[in-house]
Amino acid sequence: MDLSCENTQSEYIVVKAENSGVQVIGMTRGQDTRPHHTEALDKGEVLVMQFTDKTSLIKIKGNAKIYTKFGIVESEKVSTK
Repeated sequence: MDLSCENTQSEYIVVKAENSGVQVIGMTRGQDTRPHHTEALDKGEVLVMQFTDKTSLIKIKGNAKIYTKFGIVESEKVSTK
């Protein structure tokens, strides 16, 4: 694998599922922003993600802790009545 084209200094985040069914969605960069990758996490599972030339944002649905260089953010599942 040739790493010369890789940006090894990209930003990483870590997502830890607090409950089963957490969805993590990578969204594309560019004129048409759309999902390009989706992961489903069970309780306690951890996913390490990287912002890249292709990934401009990451959407997280469900109860999870998100660890970034800025600190920890907690997402919540919104209940619908």
